[in-house]
Amino acid sequence: MVLSRRYRPFLLLLALAAPGALAACKSKPAPPRDVAGGDAERGREAIKKYACGACHLIPGVEGAIGKESHPLFGFANRGDIAHVAPNTPDNLIRWIRRPTDLDPRTKMPTLGVSEQEAKDIAAYLYTLNGE
Repeated sequence: MVLSRRYRPFLLLLALAAPGALAACKSKPAPPRDVAGGDAERGREAIKKYACGACHLIPGVEGAIGKESHPLFGFANRGDIAHVAPNTPDNLIRWIRRPTDLDPRTKMPTLGVSEQEAKDIAAYLYTLNGE
């Protein structure tokens, strides 16, 4: 394909700018999110107890292969929770306990998760940094 001479400078500029633009698009790993009083190992057990894996695919949790909702790979690096709130420990604990408080139309059920269990689950989800 032969390109018109008037487009060549634009394409050259685009080619030179592309690597920088792609680097800017790559998400930076989120800083570690500490959940005060949360225990990731207890969180893994609470995830099993509440059968979160019936809907979510959750790395590191045996049997958590659900396909009804978003997989939770790399959850610690996400900027938001279910596209409704910034991904902070307080918001995540609130979401786990009473998701309809943040999104009245969510399909995620309120399961009666205690405050402590929600902290533990949040602590576990924040260990999920990878793909």
